[in-house]
Amino acid sequence: MNSLLIVTGASAGIGAATARMAAFSGWQRIVVHYGQDKAGAETTASMVESMGAQAYLLQADVSKPKAIEKMFAKLQELKPGPVGLVNNAGIVSPQGTIADLTPERVQKVFAVNVFGAIEVARQTVGLIRAWGHGGGIVNISSAAARLGSANQYIDYAATKGAIDTFTLGLADELAPEGIRVNAIRPGLIETAIHAKGGQPDRLEKLGRTPPMRRPGTSEEVAEAVLWLLSERSSYVTRTILDVAGGR
Repeated sequence: MNSLLIVTGASAGIGAATARMAAFSGWQRIVVHYGQDKAGAETTASMVESMGAQAYLLQADVSKPKAIEKMFAKLQELKPGPVGLVNNAGIVSPQGTIADLTPERVQKVFAVNVFGAIEVARQTVGLIRAWGHGGGIVNISSAAARLGSANQYIDYAATKGAIDTFTLGLADELAPEGIRVNAIRPGLIETAIHAKGGQPDRLEKLGRTPPMRRPGTSEEVAEAVLWLLSERSSYVTRTILDVAGGR
């Protein structure tokens, strides 16, 4: 079957690793979505195609519902098949305390991490139903949802708490249709998100604090994501899996 995997935020980090590894896991067509980093997305797409899968490079600002709608209109034109979604696109604001959580900042983070993620999931469910070949969803949360990220980015942590709850409810709603919905909570992972949050040395300071005494890699998270989307996890839904080294 001509399966289609949609990976949002696939220009770097966990999204890029998942898209790259998906070809090895049997996905024939991979949507490499990006928001701003076109060069990074092009690199991911090239690597996907070098591994024998077909890559579709698509740009959309997921904070804008119309942009998401346009992206899925393009996908509707493709040949039907099973659909997977890695709901990964997300942002983090610079490190700060409650005094820094202005309405503008919080709105920006929630627009991408929550409102955008929900709309991407909604559009994906519509595509799965229209094509009639089944599918599954993995939302990318964060260990921050459990930890709270005090004095760092409580707003980001709050968005991931929302994603956890959304995952549970959507899984219950879609289980009768055979659509499985799960989430991954990565811990301290070697990605550029720390620098984007104004803490390029965060892993140097905290990387050995998990019980496993090291940070994780994007590839380790991607392995878990792809397992949850595979038939090897066919009886797993409504599950939030920590990939956090015991943290």
